[in-house]
Amino acid sequence: MSELDSKRLESIRKFWEAFRSCVEEQRVSPDRSHYYVKWAQAFVRFAPGKRLRERTGKDIEAFLTDLGKRPGTGDWQVKQAEHALKILYEVFLPEYAPVNSYEDIQKAHVRKKAALRTREDVFRDQVIPGEVERHFAPLISAMKTEIRSRHYSIRTESSYVDWVRRFIAFHDYTDLKKLDATKAVKEYLEYLAVERAVAASTQNQALNALVFLYTNVLNKPFGDLETFVRAKRPQRLPEVMTREEVQVLFDHMKGVTLLMAGLMYGGGLRLMECVRLRVMDLDFGRRQIMVRDGKGQKDRVTMLPERFSVVLKEHLARVRTVYDNDRASGVPGVYMWPALARKYPKAALEWKWQYVFPAKSLSVDPRSAIVRRHHINENLVQKAVKEAAGRAGINKRVSCHTLRHSFATHLLEARYDIRTVQELLGHADVSTTMIYTHVLNRPGLSVMSPADF
Repeated sequence: MSELDSKRLESIRKFWEAFRSCVEEQRVSPDRSHYYVKWAQAFVRFAPGKRLRERTGKDIEAFLTDLGKRPGTGDWQVKQAEHALKILYEVFLPEYAPVNSYEDIQKAHVRKKAALRTREDVFRDQVIPGEVERHFAPLISAMKTEIRSRHYSIRTESSYVDWVRRFIAFHDYTDLKKLDATKAVKEYLEYLAVERAVAASTQNQALNALVFLYTNVLNKPFGDLETFVRAKRPQRLPEVMTREEVQVLFDHMKGVTLLMAGLMYGGGLRLMECVRLRVMDLDFGRRQIMVRDGKGQKDRVTMLPERFSVVLKEHLARVRTVYDNDRASGVPGVYMWPALARKYPKAALEWKWQYVFPAKSLSVDPRSAIVRRHHINENLVQKAVKEAAGRAGINKRVSCHTLRHSFATHLLEARYDIRTVQELLGHADVSTTMIYTHVLNRPGLSVMSPADF
């Protein structure tokens, strides 16, 4: 094999690796993302000699129709292939998106399945892929600019933009400037609460996105919304494990996910705070972790559990090997906040700025489109904790955040004062921390059950 062929094969391999990472960024679980890659590769083979940028909506429709006729191929597989191509053209390669690539497919799909679908399913299909981007591109671009200028996270950006797309689709792609803002928003929020019966947090997220759109992008703040129907927000108490259950959970975990779970429990870290840790945030001498840019863009200091210190040092030694290989291969440096990247252009290549828990493969930065090594996918950690809880036989709803709840509760049980726990958790108000007192045997006063008199 010639050197040119080798480079071409390596380029193709990196392309599909980057596409798989992009798929996982769209909240497709890692155990299913490789199927999305296979569907996209099958589409490439379906019309040999025709480049992706040259293909039209008819090519996509022909591929999905042919796929549906193949023996043993179910409707869910056709739908999965359609989703894979949607991500390929709209997220991964938006500049190649074929004109009218999905409208005809969408109409046929709705007609075929209309009798079997609920209104929620039909509404989900009303958001025609590419339609919002073609006719509302300046609006979406302005939305992203305003979000990034305020240093909101990529997840907030993705969520807000998605709600705006759904809002536009709900009003039949009408120019938002022609709508009565207050009436349009109230109608949509009431639809979410009454007909779709969404959770209160979901409705509030939609409201926040629309408030941001009208206030900061359209410069047209809407009026009072106090009269619209709100989804009732339940008052729930946190799920907490006992110390014995935490130990049993850890006994059924191993590797990097065990280490991350240990830090979340030992330091009260949120999942994304743990995932985004950098080497410079660890202070083994003082046994502390610096949480930077946490919830609400606040920094705080918490404990580095001594139990995991040795394991963490061994883990960093392995990460250093990966870092050295990336530098030798010329891989671009780690993601940096834009202002820091401008001020310290070489900092992204320094060891101290690297993620403590890097991903196994390279991925495409959704904002800059640079292929680099990002942090580990948080879904892997969530899945590992959930599966370990199942194997351990813990009959509670256990998640990564349960470890943080358990951290706070166990400190209060050990009679640490609530103000200290508040600072370690990073709560702005002590009333938020007070919720953990519900599990204590003596909440505030020394109270005994009358059954034990």
